[in-house]
Amino acid sequence: MNAMAYTARNSTQSTFSTSGARDTAMLLLRLVLGVLIGLHGIGKLHSGPGMVLDLVVKAGLPSAVGYLVYVGEIVAPFFLIIGLWTRAAALVIVINMVVAISLVHTSQLFLLSKNGGYALELQAIYLTAAMVIALLGAGRFSLGGSGGRWN
Repeated sequence: MNAMAYTARNSTQSTFSTSGARDTAMLLLRLVLGVLIGLHGIGKLHSGPGMVLDLVVKAGLPSAVGYLVYVGEIVAPFFLIIGLWTRAAALVIVINMVVAISLVHTSQLFLLSKNGGYALELQAIYLTAAMVIALLGAGRFSLGGSGGRWN
């Protein structure tokens, strides 16, 4: 086999395995973020929106804005998990996390935890994961496939 045929064959295999690994990684990231954020939303369904509504009103916003937490913690995670309108769903989660940090965690922005880690590491991971999904999309293993502007 000549060198060009060998290079072309290995290049094709490398691209395929890299693409498959990327799509698998995107699936894993979507599932983990969707389930974990979704569990927060389910908790709010059980306890009711009272705490969130209080925070929103204290911030000077209309209480109706507090109900958007269900969009960010129930609806958007659902779309992440199934892989439909994934980028839009991830952007909703980004907005949800920015609002949550602004309303609840502003005083912790520059603090370390008792263990020496960043005090907002969970929020930072959720926010960053949502930004990554918004930038990269759903990947091939999704209901919407890898094509489409919002997937």
